Amino acid sequence: MDNNNLLATVDLGSNSFRLLIGKLHDDGTVYPIDQIKESVRLAAGLDQNNNLTKESQMIALSVLSRFGERLNGFDPAKVRVVATSTLRVAKNAAEFIVVANKTLGFPIEVILGKEEARLVYIGAMHSLAYTKDKRLVIDIGGGSTEFIIGSGYDPQVLESVTMGCVSYTGKYFPDFEFTETGFNNAILAARSKIQAMEYLFVKQSWTRAIGTSGTAKTIFELCQQNGYANEITLDGMLKLKKALIKSKNPKGIKLEGIKEERKLVIAGGLSIMIAIFQELEIDTMTIADGALREGTMYDLIGRGTNSDLREVTVADLRKRFHLSIAQGDRVANLTLYLQDMIVPLKERNKERRKLLQWACELYEVGLSISHNDYHKHGAYILLNSDLAGFSKPEQSAIAELIKSHRGSVDKVYVMLTKMFGDELDYKMIFGIISFRLAVIFSRNRKDIDFTNLIKITNVSSSGYDLVVAQDWLFHNPLTMFSLHEELVQWDKFNIKINLVT
Repeated sequence: MDNNNLLATVDLGSNSFRLLIGKLHDDGTVYPIDQIKESVRLAAGLDQNNNLTKESQMIALSVLSRFGERLNGFDPAKVRVVATSTLRVAKNAAEFIVVANKTLGFPIEVILGKEEARLVYIGAMHSLAYTKDKRLVIDIGGGSTEFIIGSGYDPQVLESVTMGCVSYTGKYFPDFEFTETGFNNAILAARSKIQAMEYLFVKQSWTRAIGTSGTAKTIFELCQQNGYANEITLDGMLKLKKALIKSKNPKGIKLEGIKEERKLVIAGGLSIMIAIFQELEIDTMTIADGALREGTMYDLIGRGTNSDLREVTVADLRKRFHLSIAQGDRVANLTLYLQDMIVPLKERNKERRKLLQWACELYEVGLSISHNDYHKHGAYILLNSDLAGFSKPEQSAIAELIKSHRGSVDKVYVMLTKMFGDELDYKMIFGIISFRLAVIFSRNRKDIDFTNLIKITNVSSSGYDLVVAQDWLFHNPLTMFSLHEELVQWDKFNIKINLVT
């Protein structure tokens, strides 16, 4: 089968790595044609300083190399790779991801907790019959648990809590010993975390509870196959807890319906689910087959159409912070006009171009705090907001672009070097320069057709000629002054932009 007709998503979870390959049907549904799941237990590979150990990295890279072989030949625009809780908290995640990207052959996005929750909900709902009834979706992962209330395909309330089956098993069941004390401590700890946000998920606000992913599915199978309950119930889980304590450890588990790799993390996952039932007063819970990887695939489909959620999020931000739409569009259009004269069509990175456009549209968001250092305030807002559809690296990239659109070039260059290292190329540098120049040219906030006033010629990796109509420049002395100041700063880094009139 031609890989060009296929979509693929990779979920780098804290317990397992999952690969899903699917084919999009004309009706908008995805037919899965290949699935690979490998237990990695990445969360267990965090040392006391929250660094991934060398051993855990090697296990993860070994799995990624196998996934990379399966994905060989896939169109990069049709592959999305997301990482969750463990890579959100690991202090050496950035270093690991550089190697992991090369091993897999596709870029890894570390997504924030609420973005993970949104994608989980989308995946779960696409695996169930459509209804507008309010549903509560619970996803217990290896390092975090996601709580979502939604209607139809629309997630409305999203929370992510740092508790998972791997982390809780390691903390409350040392040496994998199943004890009454361990369960009680784990359940109390989980209940304490849930209490802080349980007002958002009170029983009256939803009609049906749904569990998804490995922990929920395992508990469901154990309850059914061992005669504890037909669905997940509190009574059934308490019987399961009792049976695990009797087993003493994973090797002693004789229950029907549990895979070997799940035996190692079931105690932590069960404790969290019991706490959820107790705090949210859930009677019964059923199961959905879809979760993060399926939701990521449906979101990937949206990114390739006119329904990219990120566009909606940017529009919402512009409205929420009362940004000038006209000014943002002026700067964005001129930035892309300049950049398109620098980067040939066949060399343009569509995703990078989108991020640059969105940064331009949002560049004045920091004015809502103060005019002084508004570029820094803007970067802070973007870094610390929940932006639906955006991964953590995408948020960081937009924040850095906004921070870089004015001020010292020295700091900008240091930032670029730090972010991209050996991957830094002239197109990235020139992208920021185009942004900065567009802000200078648009300072008077007037609609001007620059296509007849500005041209870029003689482009090389070290610079280019910026041709500006002499008469226009003469009648705009502030712009001329600012241009000279800007170009002198870049010259210090051997980036030579010659102003030609």
